[in-house]
Parts: sequence; C-alpha cells; structure tokens
Amino acid sequence: MSPEKLTKRKNPPITVTITNMTNTHFKPCLIKNPETMPFILIRTLQKKTIFILALLLTLFSGEIAKAQFPALSPLAKVSLVTIGPGEELYSGFGHSVLWVYDPISGLDRAYNYGTFSFKEGNFYVKFLRGTLPYTLSVAPLTQQAPYWQEENRSIKEQVLNLSPSQKQKLFDVLEVNYLPQNRKYQYKFFYDNCSTRMVDVLKAAVGDSLEFPGYTKDTLSFRQWIDRYAYKQKPWSDFGMDLAIGSPSDEIATPAQATFLPDNLSSAFDNSKIKIGNQTLPLVASTRDLFVATPVQSTNWLTPTIFFWALALLVLAYTYYQTKKEQVNFTFDKILFTIVGLVGWLILLLWFGTNHGVTEWNYDILWAFPFWIPLIWYISATKKPAWFQFVLIFYAVLVMCATANLAKHNLVIIPILALIITRIYYINYSLSKIPQKG
Repeated sequence: MSPEKLTKRKNPPITVTITNMTNTHFKPCLIKNPETMPFILIRTLQKKTIFILALLLTLFSGEIAKAQFPALSPLAKVSLVTIGPGEELYSGFGHSVLWVYDPISGLDRAYNYGTFSFKEGNFYVKFLRGTLPYTLSVAPLTQQAPYWQEENRSIKEQVLNLSPSQKQKLFDVLEVNYLPQNRKYQYKFFYDNCSTRMVDVLKAAVGDSLEFPGYTKDTLSFRQWIDRYAYKQKPWSDFGMDLAIGSPSDEIATPAQATFLPDNLSSAFDNSKIKIGNQTLPLVASTRDLFVATPVQSTNWLTPTIFFWALALLVLAYTYYQTKKEQVNFTFDKILFTIVGLVGWLILLLWFGTNHGVTEWNYDILWAFPFWIPLIWYISATKKPAWFQFVLIFYAVLVMCATANLAKHNLVIIPILALIITRIYYINYSLSKIPQKG
C-alpha cells in the first residue's frame, strides 16, 4: 500500500480546524507470523500478553508518578472513535482512536496508534520490508475530525461506561504508552495495529473487569474480511493484495483477531461488559454519529475479472490464428512469461525478504514461475534447447496444481490460468517445427 503525505487543506465551513500533520500519515488499521502455522495464535497471544504486562509493570514501577499526569474530573469521558473507510487504499479499512475528553479542564486527547513518520531513516526500504516502526500519536480530536470529514469518512463515537477510577487508569496507561521510550511499536497487518491496540490498553487499565468476547457475528478468514472491504469497492487493490499475501491470510480469524478491523472492534465493544463495583454493565454507555458520510456510487467497471477474461479470449483467438497459419513466433510469449516471471520474483521477495508475516507460503508461485526469467528467452523461431521440453512439462504440472487455489482470488485466476495454458500449448506445438539445438 503506497503511503501518501498528509498536507494542510482548505476545509469546508465547519467549526473546527485541521491540525498540521506534516510528516505523519494515518495508516489503514490493518502484521509477524511464524512459519509453522499452528503457532500463529499462540505467538500472537504471547505478544499481546507481553505488551499488556509491560504496561502494567511500567505503571507499578513509578513511571506515572514521575510523569505526574493530570487528574481527570468526574465529568471526563473516554470514547472509542471509529472512522469509516476512505476512498484511498491506505484508508480503505477504517481507523480507530481512543478519545479522552474533560470539559472541566479542557483536556482533549485522541490517541492514534496508526501513525508513522517519513523522517524515519531508510523509510521506503523499511516500508517495503514490513519493518517500519509505527508510533502512538496524540492530538485533539477537534483538530483531526475535519480531515476525516473532508475525506467523506463517517465518524462514530462510543462513550465507554467506566468508573472515574477506571477512566483515570486508562488515561494513565495511554500517557505512559505515549512516553518517548514507549510510543513506537512494530505494526503488523492483522495482529497488532491501531484497532487491536485499543483492546490491549483497555485490558491493561481495567484488567479482569472487562468481559470482551470479540467479534462473534461472522466467522471468516483474514482474506475474506479484506474482500468485504475491497472486492467490490476496490477490485484491483483486492486483486493485488490477494496476489501478495499467502496462506496465513486464509486462517480463520478468532473473534478477538477479527477486531483488526475498526468496524468489527466497534461492534465487539457494543457486546462487551464491564464490572464496576458489584455491577456488570454494558461497556458502551452511549453512541452517537459525529459525522455521517455521503454514500458514493462505485464507478469501477473494468474489474480484474472483466479484464482477464477479455484478455484470455483475445489470446485464444490469436493463438488459433497463429496455429492455423502455422506461424512460429514467440514474441508475445516472451512478453507474457517475462511478466509472469516478474510476478514470481515479487512473490519470492515478499515471502523471504520481508517481515510482513502474511506473505509467506504464497501458492501463486506455482503459476507465477519466477525462472521464466530468463528461461523464456532461450527459445526463438530457429532455436530449441534440448532441455526446454522438460521445462514445459514441469511448468504444466505446476499450473495444474495451481488450479487447487482458484478461490484465493475470487476465481479471477481462472482466465489467467486459461491464457497461460493456451500459450503453453502453442509453444509446445510450435517447438515441434523447430530443429533441436543445445
């Protein structure tokens, strides 16, 4: 997902102003996955446990006393604020912040775990490798809201039903986490992001008083959750993400893991309970819409499905023409399989050269055979190496195996495999007309 630098904009006629967000960027709330699949959940829980324990140890170590955080008044409130999806890919999954507001002291602090800085050394290398550190940033909500409103993103507030002492503890935990030595963390696509951290800090503050079932309305894989936000809304982005992420994304998300999406987190908060004294009360005391986005009609007509089916039909017609005329010309095949090879090398780079945690075990490598670069360039209308026939047989087997992975791309992969099989047939047919060399 390509980052964009936020710049100061002219706002519509509203009552608050946009803060200067130069060199910071709100990332979509969307993570490290061990190679051994059964340990994904265990490792995730271990990291969350360590994070919560670290916060608690920090609290009891006296760091709060040194910082001397202000005391909240009885009228202070703590809210989960959920921002709806935006039009850009980086904002397409929504956003979550925790908002602490005290009308008596005028305190207005929205805690955002989805920020990174362009000033980070080797920014682009770290971004591509998945090692870019993310930061907890704090700013008044009244200065951030106009930016989301200008992007036509809904803003919903859920006031949390906390006792004064619980509000103070949560505020203290957030302030401790905002200290310079604590505010950075390793952002992970599914497991540790601006949405999941909302639950982590709340648990660190109220402990066992929180009854948090997670999101229980649907049981889907991580990939299926992404499809809900991108398949129809941003079909090309969805295709690209499906191509980049591997089998860890096909694991079924637990109710807790499903809250990596802000909308799911908001729904989970509605179903959660909090213990205050001898009472067990709903976690959410009240809900209100701060801004309702205007519905936007999608204009995406050239989807990957339409494009690749049209391309497959054109390739089929072209192949029929070449076969009928007995033409031996591999120019198109060199272009096609060079692109296929480049996709394969990209998959390998994401698999072994990055730390995203969800790009491993990507079975698109079966059809996106990276070694087409340079193998496809060894044949011509007058040259056929002796070993090339074995390459074709081996690749044909790989493509057949790739048909077991059709559902990954919502069946978009079918026309891609169809045109690849068509050209394999043509290459094999044409090679029989070429004298063998090499």
